[in-house]
Amino acid sequence: MRQDAGAPDPVDIRLAARLAELRAERGWSLDELAERSSVSRSTLSRAERAETSPTASVLNRLCAVYGRTMSRLLGEVEGEPAPLVRVAEQPLWEDRSAGFVRRSVSPPHTALRAELVEGRLAAGADIAYDRPPVPGLEQHLWVLEGSLEVTAQDVAHHLDTGDCLRMRVWGPTRFRCAGPEGVRYVLAVVP
Repeated sequence: MRQDAGAPDPVDIRLAARLAELRAERGWSLDELAERSSVSRSTLSRAERAETSPTASVLNRLCAVYGRTMSRLLGEVEGEPAPLVRVAEQPLWEDRSAGFVRRSVSPPHTALRAELVEGRLAAGADIAYDRPPVPGLEQHLWVLEGSLEVTAQDVAHHLDTGDCLRMRVWGPTRFRCAGPEGVRYVLAVVP
């Protein structure tokens, strides 16, 4: 998330370092990672230098290559998780171009299996992921406010306030804010 147009956010700086570290651990060049992730070499290079904050779609592709959920990757750069996470301490990440805000309500922890993420999509926002970060990932999506269309396994689901969609994610997914107002939802992720 960018705080202003001039200075990178501290989370973006730590994320950039972690992305470079993950690539180095595998001994991959930027070209190899670009081929594996279908993300351009220049985008990868800029993300690893914290010149840009990766979009949700780019992070999803990188998570798939590295075999981790987006929450786990972001949890690795957001500091040590605490048993009590106050709202003011819950890390936010934003993809402004997509109209998506992600709050890590209950960040991942090595001793725990599940995590909670609050998602907000602006009216008309439409995010497509070409693959899950981890095949077969269990997710429970509960809409708190608004309407959301989720497509998974080539099946479209329309969710209104209070509805919950339970799924295992094996292929592409799409999240679209279906109403005239934004949508707010909770995503429980169980690796």
